[in-house]
Amino acid sequence: MTVVGRRGRRPTGSAVPLTFEVIAEALRERIRSGGLRSGDALPTQAVLMREFGAASLTVQKAMTLLKQEGWAVSHPGKGAFVAHHDSADSTDDLDGPEATEVAAGTTARIETLERALTEAAQQIADLRGRVEALESCNGKRGR
Repeated sequence: MTVVGRRGRRPTGSAVPLTFEVIAEALRERIRSGGLRSGDALPTQAVLMREFGAASLTVQKAMTLLKQEGWAVSHPGKGAFVAHHDSADSTDDLDGPEATEVAAGTTARIETLERALTEAAQQIADLRGRVEALESCNGKRGR
């Protein structure tokens, strides 16, 4: 059994994994070994809590880590599932969760930049309208 420091904090300089890291690694290993396949439902939070003797928040942190790394995806109201990996690229060196993580990270960054660009364009349009309004007011005053 893994020993976890008070309030889940890793002692400075310690290599002992925290419980959420142990849970995430156990699920990664199940995926690697084929025990869980692409599209399979991951164990529920309640099941993982019982299996690892962990708190709800600990299991949530493990699932968040798996999602961030590209090992899992959530479907609201349905649960968490093993992430799909493109089988056409399975002969590639980049066919694992690392490639999915990079792609997901890139997609998220692009979406964030697109939102920022849209907001910036709207702000520019608003400013242009204000400038035009000020210029038309100044033009009327100068007559």
